[in-house]
Amino acid sequence: MAESNSPGSFQSPPAPPHPMVIDGANHDLALASCEFFTRREVLERRSRRVKQLCRVYRELYWALMEELKRKYREYYWTYGKSPFKEDEKEAEGIGDYPEGIGENGKLGLGSVTGSDEIRRCDVTGCKAKAMALTKYCHAHILSDKKQRLYKGCTFVIKSMQSGPLLCSKPVLRSTVPCYCPGHLQKGEKCLARDLRKAGLNVSSTSKLRPDFHVLVAECVRQIQVKRRAARKATAVKIESN
Repeated sequence: MAESNSPGSFQSPPAPPHPMVIDGANHDLALASCEFFTRREVLERRSRRVKQLCRVYRELYWALMEELKRKYREYYWTYGKSPFKEDEKEAEGIGDYPEGIGENGKLGLGSVTGSDEIRRCDVTGCKAKAMALTKYCHAHILSDKKQRLYKGCTFVIKSMQSGPLLCSKPVLRSTVPCYCPGHLQKGEKCLARDLRKAGLNVSSTSKLRPDFHVLVAECVRQIQVKRRAARKATAVKIESN
């Protein structure tokens, strides 16, 4: 029976390869009892083994590429791009699919078992699809105590007596400043407004980053200021003694 090439049919991993045989092993075995080798023999053996090693690495690279394609098909089949299964049902029969909707149907893929195997978010009342390797969707990913990729938006929505009320929408930890897209845009607008009040006409806040030589010059200036302050403090101590 022919194996199915559908991404939904998970194939068993390939059999382990046979033990590798070194090229020219018989010739090396004949010279194993020799105490000394000529320069040509050494270079030929090294060249033969380097070429074989290059072939092995090349075969391993393409094997990893095929494994990556297989795993990507499985991931795409399980999670797709649409956060709601209802979106795919609504997109059925539409010629031009909207971006991120009905991707499985667009590719001509069907369910293997015919049942809804999509994992939903564990938050009560949330029907969104859970993200990969977690039980929560993107909106509730901070409920996962084991995740380390996201943290809450630190934009202060309101100041209260008990403390500032933060937005706390999930954003990547590498995001600087740690704002969600909406509050990041709002912060840029506030910054541009304050700069205009200060007399600086800046059309785009994305061009406020100084050049590298400006940063280096500023770092050198701060280091020199600290050194001067340290010398003055040392001189005052010596005079007082």
